[in-house]
Amino acid sequence: MGRRKQKFKKAFNTNLFILNCKRMWPFIKPFWVRALIGVLLTIPVGGLDAVVAMALKPFMDQVMVDKQQSFSNLIPLLIVGFTIIQGVLTYASDYLNTWVAQKITIGIKRRLYEKLLTMDTAYFDARNSGEVVFRYSTDAETASTGLINSVKQFLSRTFSSIALVGVLIYNSWQMAAIAVAVLGFFIYPMYIVRKKMKVILAKTVVNLSSVITAYNETFAGNRTIRSFTLEEEFKKRFYQITDTTFALAMKMVKSTNWLSPLMHIIMSFGIAFVIWCGSYLIVTGKITSGNFVAFTAALIMLYKPLRSLGNYYISIQNSFLAIDRIFEILGLQPQIKDKENALELGEIRKGITFKDVDFSYVSGREVLHDINLEIPKGTTLALVGNSGGGKTTISALIPRLYDIQNGEIRIDGVDIRDFSQKSLRKQIAMVFQDNFLFSGTIRDNILLGNPEVSEEVIWAALKSACLEDFIKGLPQGLDTDIGERGTLLSGGQKQRLAIARAFVKNAPIVILDEATSALDTKSEKVVQEALDNLMKNRTVIVIAHRLSTVQNADNIVVVNDGRIVESGNHEALLAQDGAYASLYKMQFKK
Repeated sequence: MGRRKQKFKKAFNTNLFILNCKRMWPFIKPFWVRALIGVLLTIPVGGLDAVVAMALKPFMDQVMVDKQQSFSNLIPLLIVGFTIIQGVLTYASDYLNTWVAQKITIGIKRRLYEKLLTMDTAYFDARNSGEVVFRYSTDAETASTGLINSVKQFLSRTFSSIALVGVLIYNSWQMAAIAVAVLGFFIYPMYIVRKKMKVILAKTVVNLSSVITAYNETFAGNRTIRSFTLEEEFKKRFYQITDTTFALAMKMVKSTNWLSPLMHIIMSFGIAFVIWCGSYLIVTGKITSGNFVAFTAALIMLYKPLRSLGNYYISIQNSFLAIDRIFEILGLQPQIKDKENALELGEIRKGITFKDVDFSYVSGREVLHDINLEIPKGTTLALVGNSGGGKTTISALIPRLYDIQNGEIRIDGVDIRDFSQKSLRKQIAMVFQDNFLFSGTIRDNILLGNPEVSEEVIWAALKSACLEDFIKGLPQGLDTDIGERGTLLSGGQKQRLAIARAFVKNAPIVILDEATSALDTKSEKVVQEALDNLMKNRTVIVIAHRLSTVQNADNIVVVNDGRIVESGNHEALLAQDGAYASLYKMQFKK
């Protein structure tokens, strides 16, 4: 008996409902007055069902049986009047609940987006775009709309059921006992459905994320797909994903959609028993025909919503699982966090030091080992070496895009983990190998470096980046829209715009990761001259494959397979006739 009770409790899961309401309360709180009004309006909406059912007793007894004319016009008018009131209240309730649900959705999406902005680079490395879009956007709508509808339906049906059960008992307690007893058979099937749903929905979320990822990759990689004639390959992949979508959808139907038909069958037994019992009570004179008609109408009104209880219950569980996923995200903590009372990095006086630094993206697979570097203020360090050797990783550790496992990285003798991330990154301007431009105008993208700069500074940066003539030739100039990810610009123009953004930021530390790789020879010479100007009186880390761009660096470090194998200036490294000399000879041999 105790086990059965536990199963019933799990089926209704009142505790889970209360928990989810508590979780969502911070999002509901700003709109609680409207939410309360919207919810309270559902009470009379549900209660008025009983009024209509109750009106049938005097109509049947006084009009149909006793032939009293006075009731023949009054009862229909009362039914119509109450139905109109119910319709108005239903509209008002739906409007308020939708308004509140949309506001809650916006609040959740904003909170999730704020959380997304705090997550580490490693978090994004481990996830695809589809998962992020689905969990940070779609779940918010499912959770808020589902919860509001759940509360509305729950209260409406609860008060309707209480009122209708009152009508049942008033008209015949014997038949009421049968009708209510039948309701007990509804509970156990819901418990079974809930267990199966959780597993299937978890797989469905992963699959729907894959669908979104496929669209994102096709959009972003359309040129690669066409140039490698991958249309058929990507079509096959998408077909496989959609086949899985179909299989999961059918599995969900197979595992859950039997609930509504089963409810219908259970109700038919309840109605059959009531008719059998009612016939006996009428014949024996214990109830009137009016009692029976009113009872039957109330019973049908009570049972009717339960026909769709299966679909309604699935919707509730879907929203509850979405809430679980949302609060799982909100509970995540970034691995890279500021210390309590973190220091603010101001003017840099000495430089950057790497001491015995080890780093791994994945535990057990070391990417950098025993890195020791001195980068004095105002000097240029060039990182060269084989592809995948760890050059870009070294540069990513300085602004704490990742945290090291062993060793220390210091600025002016202070561990960078002691500084706030914001103050640290404000001192660093980066030009990545794969530059990301945001949708908007050229001006918008340049001002990301420093929104306070003047028009003159913007044009000076554009001139230094060899973009001045190009932008002056555009009809809208700086206010030209460049499209999502800068799709309306060429590769070289994107890179030069990123360089201009670094000029505008005017940070004391500059990291250039293949900053001239997308430029032709003529542009490279001009931009290199501008970069030489940018490097003056700044601490610069240059990552380059073209050794011609780093020959003037104060220190050139050769990084192969995560280790420093050589360091020195250009002349000294050539004289050693080692790894750097080999790279140089390969690039400049005739």
